[in-house]
Amino acid sequence: MAKTIITAALTGGIHTPGMSQYLPITPEQIIADALTAYEAGAAVVHIHARNPENGRPTSDIDLFKQIAKGIKEKSDLIVCVTTGGGLGMTIEERLKPVTVLKPELASCNAGSINFVLAPAAKKLKPKYDWEVPYLESTEDLIFSNTFKGIKKYVETMYANDTIPEFEVYDVGMINNLAYFKQIGLLTRPIYLQFVMGILGGIPAEAENLTFMVKKAKQQLGEDFVWSVAAAGRSQFPITSIALSMGGNVRVGLEDNVYLKPGILAKNSGEQVSQMKLIIESVGGQIADTSEARQILGLKGKDKVHF
Repeated sequence: MAKTIITAALTGGIHTPGMSQYLPITPEQIIADALTAYEAGAAVVHIHARNPENGRPTSDIDLFKQIAKGIKEKSDLIVCVTTGGGLGMTIEERLKPVTVLKPELASCNAGSINFVLAPAAKKLKPKYDWEVPYLESTEDLIFSNTFKGIKKYVETMYANDTIPEFEVYDVGMINNLAYFKQIGLLTRPIYLQFVMGILGGIPAEAENLTFMVKKAKQQLGEDFVWSVAAAGRSQFPITSIALSMGGNVRVGLEDNVYLKPGILAKNSGEQVSQMKLIIESVGGQIADTSEARQILGLKGKDKVHF
């Protein structure tokens, strides 16, 4: 069995502070969460930034830099910065962490979808007044990633020697990437992150994962690396299935605030530890940061700008 890369997505732009007291908000909390994941066996952390005063997602580049720098100084983690950002951010805002920080890895959403979080507002006990309107507003939201936008993301990442991590929310997005490969836009290693279980995207079901992997092989060839992330309660069942298919896995509080049904995860490291146990229980091994850099074709942390 090939070694498995574990990614920890730390805070994201989906969950709100009222959903879990453990959701990291401040730069210090996000850095500390990254270190729990590193100590548990994660090789990659996917970062967003939040307003430290109220936990709302932000594109503040100074916060991004503080988070990335703190993680780099205290670990050998691969830092994957988001270009998903928060709801309503412009392309320029979403790309700024790439152009300024020049990370090894950055998320690149592979198409537009309805990205609906509104049902979560009905059972939320908010900590801040922005949370419920933020969630409810997604009922009328299209998470826009046009062909023109994706082209700009890829070109900007390549110009900064950053490898795109393509976030694939539905099978049609594989068609998008196949087109970009056909016209010669994609010239670097292709890394896919299948994101499942978002309302508006593909459901987190075993047959859907096997179908997407099959279609990716048909349309992109065999020369790509893939991982899977699943929202909420589907997190561990779907990542466990991915292991049997040779995939890599993503866990973390961005995707799921629980460790087990009814039990909140105190940090992303708890989820990484559980994922590592699953991997090793079936005879697998996790990739360390050096091995993950080699698998993904990354430039090394000495070449980033943070």
